[in-house]
Amino acid sequence: MRSKPSPLWHAGIAAAIALASPLQGQVRPPAPPAPVETGTRLPDQGQAEILGYTPDTTERMTVPVGIGEAGPYNFIVDTGAERTVISRELARELELRPGRTTIVHSMTEVSRIPTVVLPGLRVGRRTVNGIEAPALARTNLGASGLLGVDTLRQQRVIFDFEREEMTISPSRRAERRWPAGSIVVTGRRIFGRLVLVDAQVDDERVWVIIDTGSQVSVANSVLRDRLQRRRRLGPLHPIQLTSITGGTIEAEYGLTRLIRIGGIDIRDLPIAFADVHPFRQLQLTDRPALLLGMDALRLFDRVSVDFANRRVRVLLPEDSQANPETRMAAAQATRRAN
Repeated sequence: MRSKPSPLWHAGIAAAIALASPLQGQVRPPAPPAPVETGTRLPDQGQAEILGYTPDTTERMTVPVGIGEAGPYNFIVDTGAERTVISRELARELELRPGRTTIVHSMTEVSRIPTVVLPGLRVGRRTVNGIEAPALARTNLGASGLLGVDTLRQQRVIFDFEREEMTISPSRRAERRWPAGSIVVTGRRIFGRLVLVDAQVDDERVWVIIDTGSQVSVANSVLRDRLQRRRRLGPLHPIQLTSITGGTIEAEYGLTRLIRIGGIDIRDLPIAFADVHPFRQLQLTDRPALLLGMDALRLFDRVSVDFANRRVRVLLPEDSQANPETRMAAAQATRRAN
């Protein structure tokens, strides 16, 4: 998802966002980063592998993906997408045979999209065969494709933002030892997505979906209205969100004071408010809900998303654990004091 600031953009909000993974209003997406080499096997994790990833200019993560004998190509890792997507341009280049037309649920709409058959999708040493991937315009994807939940459903994915690495391992394998102070949050699966229910935004209970394919965090109008009634929300400013299918939706952007997820506090995070389609798809239109995007996730040193076991583990930066009272001009994550 991309976003475009309106001419009424407020200077104070813009300054806060600049320190907390800003919105990128772009006429066209950046050129794809150069492919990186696939990683090596972790000796203590059996089938685990480390892949180097490359952040694009919107701070989303791209990893090298092979298709058949070709590649690697850079695909965005999107934990909010139910299926893997390929750009139409790459599909034509590889002369992939057509598949069936399918329904695609994007940020803005439901669309019927032609698919192509991927003759073996390789991520590291893992190969998934027979994927019928919707083919969409590269100008809206911003990369050669998206790596969706259909290829990650039985996996544990660890994003190490300090080292710019992504580790993939089967969920059944024991997770490697994390430093003391890491926090585990357990959720539930809804239509294949991992949803965290032990969360609040400025004391309003909220359901949270981890969405690495979104550069910004997006909440629904139910949460916005409740925060406004309690005067917990400051001025809102119009922006426009653009989905992978090219659809657009008007949204409002404002600053939240405190987001609590399990034992984690995220302070002063700007988020967008819009009734985007994922909330309808997940049947979360009548309760406060939040898509937690890369602007929030990059506040941590490391994030582990375990789809099969419905578990998220995070490691906070050392300075935030040592001094939880430290406040930044923009968003910061801290461990909650018990």
